[in-house]
Amino acid sequence: MANVNKVILIGNLTRDPQLKYLPSQMAVVEFGLATNHRYKTATGEERDEVCFVDCSAFGRRAEVINQYCQKGKQLYIEGRLKFDTWEDKQGGGKRSKHTVVVDNFQFLGGREGAGAGGGGAPAQEAGGEDQTRPPAARPPQRSSPPPAAPPPTQEPPLGNEQHFNDSDIPF
Repeated sequence: MANVNKVILIGNLTRDPQLKYLPSQMAVVEFGLATNHRYKTATGEERDEVCFVDCSAFGRRAEVINQYCQKGKQLYIEGRLKFDTWEDKQGGGKRSKHTVVVDNFQFLGGREGAGAGGGGAPAQEAGGEDQTRPPAARPPQRSSPPPAAPPPTQEPPLGNEQHFNDSDIPF
């Protein structure tokens, strides 16, 4: 019998990420995410239902989330549900909770401040490869051509100005 355990969420961080290291030196970050569901009641009144979700990420993903995210930042995550149970040390009863373990993520929003989100680009390691999403799961790229650049203007040099051609730029 087939099983599926997949969670996709877009929401805002409810608190700053908390980075820890396991005894194996694996990074783990924990954070909360709030998602909203807007609906209309029978009387036509619009309401928001907020869902608070605990999330955790491991390894390089944990370090990147800790470095670039803070409370209020909008984040897209893909992951799986994990169910934890433990004994309450004070009351002696059993406790449990669900957590989303992040497999992939992407920053959403602008680059200014926490409330606007930041860094629309996915997290990258030194090799420039996207480490948050396996190659097969990346969204398709648009095939439309880039907008044409305006023609260069020919202005006479003024004093000690340096002019560069496109071939002079190393990238």
